[in-house]
Amino acid sequence: MPSGSHANVPDPRNEHVLVYLNGTMVPRERAVVSVLDAGFLLGDGIWEAVRVVDGVARFLDAHLDRMFEGLAALDLDPGLDRAGFSAAIDQTLQANGMHDGVHLRVMVTRGLKSTPFQGRSAAASGPTIVILAEFKVPDPSLATRGMTLATVPIRRGRPDVQDPGWNSHSKLNCVTASIAAEHAGADEALMLDPHGFVATCNSTHFFLVRKGALWTSTTKYILEGVTRGNVLALARSNGIETVETDFALRKVYSADEAFVTGTFGGLMPVTTIDGRTIGAGARGPVTERLQRLYAALLRGEQ
Repeated sequence: MPSGSHANVPDPRNEHVLVYLNGTMVPRERAVVSVLDAGFLLGDGIWEAVRVVDGVARFLDAHLDRMFEGLAALDLDPGLDRAGFSAAIDQTLQANGMHDGVHLRVMVTRGLKSTPFQGRSAAASGPTIVILAEFKVPDPSLATRGMTLATVPIRRGRPDVQDPGWNSHSKLNCVTASIAAEHAGADEALMLDPHGFVATCNSTHFFLVRKGALWTSTTKYILEGVTRGNVLALARSNGIETVETDFALRKVYSADEAFVTGTFGGLMPVTTIDGRTIGAGARGPVTERLQRLYAALLRGEQ
């Protein structure tokens, strides 16, 4: 059972969901890809996660923008345009009778290889496209209980090594950070950039509050999160000062509040970092206000 920012309420209906696999709806237990698929062999692919609320795939345009940017960077033609992906998502939701409380993942890999090899000369098919939708809602306690973070030695990389802005299937950087956090007894890893400034978490984006202002890192070494962007926009439009800058851990430990953001969990307060209590050790007023604003946005009320 996932913990931390992905703690969820188990739903037995997920045992019987149909999965979109290259245009065909397949029972979950039979939704498989070849051992020669580039995603399995090499992590060669791009993915997006989307929440469905009241029948609408929320912020889908922003997710598709990011997905197509990554696909273009990898020179990977998915064989579907934006309208095609929207239709495939609708097909998946309709096939499963899904309307609300749904979390889905759209995955695109380079497809089959004739043999294990990185080069595109070994391509043996077109792309593999998978859409896995689940009845999945966050554990309600995520909104209040307070997550724990641990700063880990694994750093976010430079874009000339492996661009951290790609939402790629190659997630070992984040996986190893997550393992380090787990060994430290924390919910998630707080990752630094190559210069030692705070960057992001292994699966969420990090924010702190100082003297009423909302701080977060620049986008130089992070994935440009959709929820992150929405929260920054909500803060600005509601009179909350925002600061996107490089900052060291000493600014974190003395913060008044901290929280993380992600597509699945929304805004989740952070109360302990590296064994230090942040602020009052409970969800703070700025975090709570932004949670309300984001919940309204997620429901389409703004």
